[in-house]
Formats: sequence, structure tokens, C-alpha cells
Amino acid sequence: MSRPLLDIVVASANNGVIGRDGAMPWHLPTDLKHFKALTLGRPMVMGRKTFEAIGRPLPGRETIVVSRDPSFAPEGVSVLADLEAALEMAAVSAEAKGVPSFVVAGGGVLYAATIYRADRLYVTRVAAAPDGDTCFPPIDPAAWMLAASEPMVRGERDSADAIFETWVRRR
Repeated sequence: MSRPLLDIVVASANNGVIGRDGAMPWHLPTDLKHFKALTLGRPMVMGRKTFEAIGRPLPGRETIVVSRDPSFAPEGVSVLADLEAALEMAAVSAEAKGVPSFVVAGGGVLYAATIYRADRLYVTRVAAAPDGDTCFPPIDPAAWMLAASEPMVRGERDSADAIFETWVRRR
């Protein structure tokens, strides 16, 4: 098997906002099901704030948290102080599990640090422009090609429309 791919999975508003005060500024249960389908069985790397917003390790996914706080040690996750070490751990784990990729699942600092080396972007483009304090980096069309775009079938509990986009790195 070749080296596992690095996938980024994110929900981003039309204005790039992905968070406000440690939470997503929308309610999209349909997107959460999409996130689960994309990440189940794959190692996930996320920052401490993202992990704390989720509040627990997600079932069926190995969770690797990047944190410089040596006292941060939640049960059921691996905590590493170095992003490079976390990405390497996720790649080795994905290879051992026989899965084709691992996932960076937030937040903004980790997205900015990994977008230049990711292989695929799974972007839920939320049809909204909320105020926020965390944004996804711009997707450079010279580096990325939109490979798929599918409207989300909006559920009755979803607070906005959205489109599921898949971007692949131009080689």
C-alpha cells in the first residue's frame, strides 16, 4: 500500500468562518453524519480546542490531539506536543489499519499548518456568512481542483443549506 493520504475535513461558511467562541456557528446534523462517514475507521488529528469542543473521543476513530499543555491528558486519546509527530503517528496508524488516509479535523491553526501538504479537502460549504473568530484558509485554485460538488439534502433540523465539496491537489 502507498503512503496514506492526508485528508482535511471541514465545514466552512461562504465567508470562510469555521468557528465562533469554540463552537460552530450553525447546527447541521446532516453534515455531522457526513463527517462520520468520511472519518470512521481513520485516524484523526485535531487541536486541543477542537477536541474540547467535541468533548470526547469519537467512536470508531483513533484520536490524536496536538497540545503544548503537558497536563492535558484526556482518556482515550493520544496527546502529542508536536504537529509533525502527530501527523506521522496518524500516517503510521492508517498504514497499519490498511486505510487509505488519515484526517486533520481542526481547528483553524492545524488547517493553516496542513493545507499546503494535504492531498484532499472535504469541505462542507455552508450557505451562510456568520460572524466568527476562526476561519479556514483560502483554497488556492492554482493548487486545488474541485473534483466533486453535491448539494446537501437539508434535514428538518439543519439550520442552513450546504454543499459537499471534494477538492484534490493539482499535481
